[in-house]
Amino acid sequence: MNFNRVVIKVGSALVAPDAKGCSGKYLLAIARFITQCHQAGKEVILVSSGSVAAGRKLIQHGSPVPSIPTKQAMAAVGQMQMMANWQRFFDVPCSQLLITHGDLKDRQRYINIKNTLRILLENHVIPVVNENDTVATDELKVGDNDNLAALVALVSEADRLLILSDVDGVFDKDPRSHDDAKMLPEITKITAQIYAMAGGTKNHLATGGMQTKIQAAEKAVENGIDTYIINGTKSDVFEQLLKGENPGTHFIASQGLTKARKHWLKHTLKSDGQVLVDLGAVNAVAEKGASLLPSGILDVHGEFVAGASLEIVNADSGEVIAKGICQYGHRDLQQIKGQKSDQIYQLLGFCPSKVVIHRDDMVVLTKNG
Repeated sequence: MNFNRVVIKVGSALVAPDAKGCSGKYLLAIARFITQCHQAGKEVILVSSGSVAAGRKLIQHGSPVPSIPTKQAMAAVGQMQMMANWQRFFDVPCSQLLITHGDLKDRQRYINIKNTLRILLENHVIPVVNENDTVATDELKVGDNDNLAALVALVSEADRLLILSDVDGVFDKDPRSHDDAKMLPEITKITAQIYAMAGGTKNHLATGGMQTKIQAAEKAVENGIDTYIINGTKSDVFEQLLKGENPGTHFIASQGLTKARKHWLKHTLKSDGQVLVDLGAVNAVAEKGASLLPSGILDVHGEFVAGASLEIVNADSGEVIAKGICQYGHRDLQQIKGQKSDQIYQLLGFCPSKVVIHRDDMVVLTKNG
């Protein structure tokens, strides 16, 4: 298993295969695979569909295609069923994160999600993520859990995305109507032709088909995350994964995760301000690869909110030594600069992080970096 952190998206067809509530029919093999990942020291984040299907039998409806309010009611009750179903398969605790596209677009909420995932994984808790269907409006919805899984992979800096469904992978033709359809084991570039091979979903309770899976793969591989579409109804695929084999369609990342991340931080993300730091902080950041602590900050330039991109500047030479995503807005940073991390709560009344810029959210720009 040549990955360290994996996001596993599990489709409705696996969580509630008969659309009459949660089932362990396919989840037992998936849970066993997750446990084996943990035993090998890997970190796992689940993005689970199925709340609507899980709640379907508990909410009365008179149509085979439920209305949006009915689906939201199904999701509300189904979330409880789905989480209880997942937890029963694990000895370690599970946690629930319900998010919307609005959460991911807002810088402060984005960094809050990132911090929450980081702490959960550090404490060996399995995060189970789903879209907050009960409150999300069309403007705030991601729309499907395939694309949500890709966004979660980006937020969490996963190096692998596994999209589990009831299909084997991407085929050159629709295998339901063409006996000679061939599965594509590897895709190095996602083109219009690849999208043309994808049809819509046949499941009225699902929100994604093969097209959304390819969209998710495109988001992920552009950011250095290898992505697989795999048939989660077949338990032997997990044995193949554990052996490092490819049981489905592998979308190959165009560049490594670290390289993609650093390129994004260095070239794409616009700087919103600067922090001037002392020589101790310069050495810690540039030479030791450490996070930036408030104690090393001498001054703050610019107006910005938490989640903004900042340049880290050597106060003596004026050289920009690094760039990264800040955990604090400029007003709070002015209050805690030069102080010990243990004093943050006393000074602000809250402490979202003991570091100002985490080393995982930073790219060092000096030659030594």
